[in-house]
Amino acid sequence: MAKSFIRIDDNDHGYALAQFCIPKHYEEDLDHVLIPAGLINDRTERIARDIVEDFGHEPIVGLCVLKGGYKFFTDLVDKIQILNRNSRQSVQLAVDFIRLKSYVNDSSTGSIEVIGGDNLENLKGKNVLVVEDIIDTGRTMKQLLELLESVGPKSVKVASLLVKRTKDNVGYRPDYIGFEVPNLFVVGYALDFNEYFRDLTHICVINENGKKKYSTKS
Repeated sequence: MAKSFIRIDDNDHGYALAQFCIPKHYEEDLDHVLIPAGLINDRTERIARDIVEDFGHEPIVGLCVLKGGYKFFTDLVDKIQILNRNSRQSVQLAVDFIRLKSYVNDSSTGSIEVIGGDNLENLKGKNVLVVEDIIDTGRTMKQLLELLESVGPKSVKVASLLVKRTKDNVGYRPDYIGFEVPNLFVVGYALDFNEYFRDLTHICVINENGKKKYSTKS
């Protein structure tokens, strides 16, 4: 069961774009800022502490789910490394990467495709920490966990920056959660809409103009 997390209510309208520095090329494509960068940073630091405490002195392999997870993964690894240098408790940390595809525009396809990454056999007998940007229905993560279990890791835990509240969720909950968010399509902090918005610092809600502008043409 996940440790504590920050829950953002359905009626939470976040922050006006004018209160933050938003890239000019995205100003007309966003509704509001849902989670500011500073809050993401502090929450990531706390998750890093929880991970170090839970694993004790056991070595772990951080498995980054690309592309959306790269920013959260990088910041999380950096904070674990800081804890390793500055506390009595530390964990030996290796890193690995996997790339999946499960979205077209703003809809999940319902299945995953592994389109990049190392051989998962390298994870046999190891403690694996899967790092993901967002859990939506949970189907993608459940399929990934089945793939991982097939290679015989020692243990597998999952850290996700976001978990979305949606009626289509299959009931999966990761071990570490940054924020539980409403059923909105969010972008920024490496979360994308058809590869756009990864260069946005804050996590924001995309508007209809943004979806129309950046939708894949059929």
